[in-house]
Amino acid sequence: MKKHLLAVAVTALAAGSAFAQATDTLAKIKASGSVTLGVRESSGLSYTLGNGKYVGFHTEMGEIVLHDIQKALGLAKLDIKYQPVTSQNRIPLVTNGTVDLECGSTTNNAARQKDVAFAVTTYVEEVRTAVKANSGITSIKDLNGKTVATTTGTTSVQTLRKHERAGGIDFKEVFGKDHADSFLMLETGRADAFVMDGSILAANISKSKAPADYKVVGEVLSVEPIACMLRKDDAAFKKAVDDSIKRQIADGSLAKLYDKWFMQPVPPTNTKIGLPMSDATKAAWASPNDKPMEDYAKK
Repeated sequence: MKKHLLAVAVTALAAGSAFAQATDTLAKIKASGSVTLGVRESSGLSYTLGNGKYVGFHTEMGEIVLHDIQKALGLAKLDIKYQPVTSQNRIPLVTNGTVDLECGSTTNNAARQKDVAFAVTTYVEEVRTAVKANSGITSIKDLNGKTVATTTGTTSVQTLRKHERAGGIDFKEVFGKDHADSFLMLETGRADAFVMDGSILAANISKSKAPADYKVVGEVLSVEPIACMLRKDDAAFKKAVDDSIKRQIADGSLAKLYDKWFMQPVPPTNTKIGLPMSDATKAAWASPNDKPMEDYAKK
């Protein structure tokens, strides 16, 4: 009986310790000297150059956040591990402790806030439509009877369906496993349009074989705050992340980073994405907050 009680006590202690570590990321980072950054492979804000090299506006900003945390923790060295995530697995990988901070292209919305926490908004996205330049498609109503691609596990799926119902238009939906796959559907004619975040559309067009063959058209379908994602109920880690981002905004370094990744030639093709900072992103930086997209829809 005593052995059984001891075993139960040890198990409970281990579970309590695991829970504490799961909700105390700073302690986990300090103890291990490493941290895992969630990145994307084909997003406008985070993408890969191959060979385990990840770049982009959000990737580099996330690295700076982690270097600030390294300094705050007094660590001589911090090993940043990169974990590519997809639209489908990014939330589970954060909640189960595989990824400590995800800085990809994740929309902060009320449903996701039930499972994860978000840092302050660093990019306000507009969902738009990419088409072949010679397609004749100029707005969502022109998608009636067409095939429209979007990426599995993204908020654009719900946005598409909402507009389909509200506008009385009928189109066939096809789903790419990631953004590169969705764009490939447009490129190869398997889809007439690709509906997604404007930055993702612009980045995929700029990296394509013939950027002039595509254009982003039509109305803004949704306005969505994009932010780094972290585990819920870890106030100290969230504060550390937010403090770094606010510092980057205040000293102008985040604006320089934006210019580098959106207004200057970027790898791998040395092409400019050419997306000036929107008024909505400027407003989010002027008053840093972690409001979900539902708050933007109220305006």
